[in-house]
Amino acid sequence: MDAARARTGMVDALRDGGRVCSPAVEEAFRAVPRHLFLPGLGVAEAYADEAVAVQFADGVATSSASQPSMMAIMLEQLDVRPGQRVLEIGAGTGYNAALLARIVGPTGAVTSVDIDEDLVDRAAVHLASAGVDGVELVVADGALGHPPGAPYDRIVLTVGSDDVRPEWLAQLAPGGRLLLPLAVRGSQLSTALDLGPDGILRSHSVRSCAFIRLRGAAASPEATTRLDGIGVALQVPDDGPRPDAAAVAGALADPRGHRDCTAALGPVDVWDGFGLWLALTEPGACRLLAVEPETALPDDLLPLGASSGTVGLVAAPGAIPGVAAVVLAGDDHSPLRVRASGPSGDALADRLLDALAHWTAAGRPGAPDWRFVAVPRGTDVDLPEPAAVVEKRHCRLLADLPDRAAG
Repeated sequence: MDAARARTGMVDALRDGGRVCSPAVEEAFRAVPRHLFLPGLGVAEAYADEAVAVQFADGVATSSASQPSMMAIMLEQLDVRPGQRVLEIGAGTGYNAALLARIVGPTGAVTSVDIDEDLVDRAAVHLASAGVDGVELVVADGALGHPPGAPYDRIVLTVGSDDVRPEWLAQLAPGGRLLLPLAVRGSQLSTALDLGPDGILRSHSVRSCAFIRLRGAAASPEATTRLDGIGVALQVPDDGPRPDAAAVAGALADPRGHRDCTAALGPVDVWDGFGLWLALTEPGACRLLAVEPETALPDDLLPLGASSGTVGLVAAPGAIPGVAAVVLAGDDHSPLRVRASGPSGDALADRLLDALAHWTAAGRPGAPDWRFVAVPRGTDVDLPEPAAVVEKRHCRLLADLPDRAAG
């Protein structure tokens, strides 16, 4: 397949699908040849709307070329202008830096930082082969930003982060925008945060995403706990009490009754629709993830991408053990049901169904409907009472729905 034709087809599809919206982003995608940043792939694969892992360590991907549609979404969120200074954290193949350089033009500047020297070296080769100027590549820990080039009008992470680092805030120009895949109680959300004159970051837009996480100083521990003997891992919010894994496994080994769900839920609803709502509004929210081909559970977990998982509620540490989870019904009467397990499972099932009813009544909000305010630690500011507060090491993340605030 001809590369120019393949690139045209990819960009046309991104535009027609609403991923590419602005002339600047469209022009950048049409001008920069993606296949030169993925020299090991054929032309058709290079222009497919798929992420491509480009580096592994012990069988686990440590870097990837992001899916073009996700890149387009984030570039639109970032709203880069000609002449701006941009810091990119996570160089990858260099393709995103090339797109940024095209948008900021000759009067702007792009600095791309990566902790991995091999990745930076390969990105340099790719940028040179594509004839891209205006990108400074730096081997450094992106958690610290890059002070020599500050202040930046835009800072963008192409890797997932559990927190909003003070270094990024300090290097952001007044009125600047920070865009990062931010972990929010089990979901990862591409969150565009604008810096206000009061030193507070307020979200401009939020989208669902999935990125490899930061390494180095900002690396976070594994977010799940494997439950012995049942082939399932438990994921709970990292800012709350940790349940007793043995008690949870014991409850799951004691299945009780189930209730049919009247609401239809797709994978996105379960993860970043109802799942995000549950995580932000209900103590005990959890996710159950299948980590083996066969589990010891009486029901199939919901299929979410390459693996299977679902959402539910788990009893608090020290309370009577119990779990309630949304599962596949496995019959023709209802596609979903809530399975109660353990002595307190029935009470948790009532709460889970009640939460589902409230989410439905609220209009089934998903990730784009939420707004976040990141308040740096040590900042004293009077803000309205939010729907939820997520405690991070370096900030307090206030979550709300605009309709709720307006009502």
